[in-house]
Amino acid sequence: MAPRANWKGFLRLSLVTCPVALYPATSESEKISFNQLNRETGHHIKYLKVDADTGDEVQNEDIVKGYEFEKGQYVEVSKEELEEIALESTRTIEIDEFVDKSDIDPRYLIRPYYIRPDGKVGHDAFAVIRETIREMDKVAIGRVVLTNREHIIALEPMDKGLVGTLLRYPYEVRSEQEYFDEIQDVKVTKDMLDLAKHIVNQKAGRFDPEKFEDHYESALIDLINQKRAGKPITPKSKPAAGNVVDLMEALRRSVGKEAAPANAAKPAKKPKKASAGQKEMLMPIAGKKPAKEAAAKKPTARPQRKSA
Repeated sequence: MAPRANWKGFLRLSLVTCPVALYPATSESEKISFNQLNRETGHHIKYLKVDADTGDEVQNEDIVKGYEFEKGQYVEVSKEELEEIALESTRTIEIDEFVDKSDIDPRYLIRPYYIRPDGKVGHDAFAVIRETIREMDKVAIGRVVLTNREHIIALEPMDKGLVGTLLRYPYEVRSEQEYFDEIQDVKVTKDMLDLAKHIVNQKAGRFDPEKFEDHYESALIDLINQKRAGKPITPKSKPAAGNVVDLMEALRRSVGKEAAPANAAKPAKKPKKASAGQKEMLMPIAGKKPAKEAAAKKPTARPQRKSA
């Protein structure tokens, strides 16, 4: 099934406009999640919307939005009133300016979306906007409304499409001074810095997300499989934390520790499993494909994941 768009509207650069659709670029749906159960009966816990004073259940059609301006005092706002103040960005991503990517503080980044033309028309206009951003080596900044709130969105070309990253507003980013003011001013000697740089050089590499495994997710799969099989759960021993007494000695020992694996012969890289840890599942977890089904499909450069 094709992914479902989170938003549909128009992308506009001055008088150049094209219909586009916006899709989430990331997904949390494949991670294992838990339900809350009644310990005594094993039944699923159900949540109800109730009146805080009377305790009576309230139906959805009787629930309205309200802003608390004083304790227990609310201003009610209707759906129609909210629609009246709807912004143009509800239907259009208007490109306001172009900036260097280095100008965007990473703290302002929220989450990425894929943007592509919506339907059979507008591909030419979309390509013009995409290639202009690419040729200028800039990031396009616009606005979009998602879940009734307006967000800043940064647009960058990716392959034949665009990636739009939602950005936070300044009032959403906390000042670092509140946390950093009490950090002591420490003089780092040249010897310490040289040793630390040597460790960095030994660990230098190229970022490849495929090299990283979610160890907690794998441990959850193992735990669930063991419990379903009725096997006893044996707590694992935790490594003892060592205190650093001599910083220079710790740096020297670190240099030796990192040098040993680097000088050793590197074994041939094993092919990545189609679904690491998943083939051991007694039953496929919701959101994940069984190992046999995954193996029957033609392998791709990246594992295909279900969209949110």
